[in-house]
Amino acid sequence: MHEMEWMMAVRPNALPWLWLSAAVIALDQLTKWLALAALQPYMPHAVIPGLLNWTLAFNTGAAFSFLAEADGWQRWFFAALAVIVSAVLAAWLARTARRDWRSALPLALVVGGALGNLIDRLRLGHVVDFIQVYWQQWAWPAFNLADSAISVGAVLLIAFGLFGGKAAPAGR
Repeated sequence: MHEMEWMMAVRPNALPWLWLSAAVIALDQLTKWLALAALQPYMPHAVIPGLLNWTLAFNTGAAFSFLAEADGWQRWFFAALAVIVSAVLAAWLARTARRDWRSALPLALVVGGALGNLIDRLRLGHVVDFIQVYWQQWAWPAFNLADSAISVGAVLLIAFGLFGGKAAPAGR
């Protein structure tokens, strides 16, 4: 195959979207560092009274402290899960067209969030959470930017999958 034919056959993939993942990781780690430096564990600091607190918490489990009371094996289980999921999603990005932002954006957010929390698990043995949303007697478990990126990425992936389909060809 001649060089020009090869260049025409290669389509740019969505791997450059991993820069968004890197930005999510950097912002996640920065905000966790700030929370660790400025907050006392489990002492709420009102940001928007009646709605939002900064509350430093440590989570050895997964989302919503799932398996937090286990004997310690969950650290390595969730670390391995983050690596596997990130590798699968990176492979998905490699097969996704660069212009397909409806697939690339959510995948990059999930990868960034998964790796942001992985850094905590490997470095600290737990995930640092500090954002607490509440209303009257109801309180959402504390979370962080990585958790937000994972959640937003998952919601976007579902929403774009359900509602972001390609337009029907003209005349049909």
